[in-house]
Amino acid sequence: MALFTTHLPQWKKDEVEQIKELSKEYKLTGLVDLHGIPASQLQQMRRDLRGNAVLKMSRNTLIEHSFGELGGDIEGVKKYLDGQSALIYTDADPFKLYKKLQDTMTKMVAKAGDIAPEDIVVPKGPTAFPPGPIVGTLQQAGIPAAIEGGKVVIRDTKTVVKAGEEINAKMADVLGKLDIRPIDVGLSLQIAFYEGSFFEPSVLAVDETEYFNNVVLAAQQAFNLSVNAAYPTATTAEAIIGKAVREARNMAVEAAIYEKDVVDLIIGRAQRDALAINSIVE
Repeated sequence: MALFTTHLPQWKKDEVEQIKELSKEYKLTGLVDLHGIPASQLQQMRRDLRGNAVLKMSRNTLIEHSFGELGGDIEGVKKYLDGQSALIYTDADPFKLYKKLQDTMTKMVAKAGDIAPEDIVVPKGPTAFPPGPIVGTLQQAGIPAAIEGGKVVIRDTKTVVKAGEEINAKMADVLGKLDIRPIDVGLSLQIAFYEGSFFEPSVLAVDETEYFNNVVLAAQQAFNLSVNAAYPTATTAEAIIGKAVREARNMAVEAAIYEKDVVDLIIGRAQRDALAINSIVE
């Protein structure tokens, strides 16, 4: 038995061995954060993942031991072992797993102490509240509220919490009353180990639309470069020949070179020039 598990109780050794076996069985081993997920929602997530991935709960210390025995970067993993973590195993690549987990995210009301994942904005407009103490509650939270037409109205759109700031109890209460749900709850992929490399969310969070548009733009730019540089390929040969024909025709017309393919164009141009001069003289 490796150094990591030498002094562990047998049940912990068995747990580490099970984690290691799963890591060998599947191509990808991931670490997910379970913070804030209600038990009922977690069970539903496990059912949704069935057939695609295996979710295994374990103690952070045992996860650390397991990665160490597998020869992984313990320091790279330790910074994510904070709070309630779990392991996820799948044969899918990390980009597909990340997208799958992001699709399972749901919006929840904020609790005191939660960190805003993005700017929390209260939009202007009428609310469902009748006139009453709620106006003062909103105003105390920095939200410009007033009574108009027998309804409580938010007079201006207001950013009440900046991304990365902590949501205090008063603000959490107000957001809940307004049914603003700023907190993403779900299996958050912290790091994935796949084919000998670690992948973090900053790498995996790919905007597919932006990526596709960039590929299209690159293809267009490559096509234009090939045509303008007269570098023929199977895709651009026809466009290059067409461009050369047009340029040769234009040159022949400008130089008044009488060749059978451009004689009509030269005569037409001369006629237009003559009409233009005639209109000036008259």
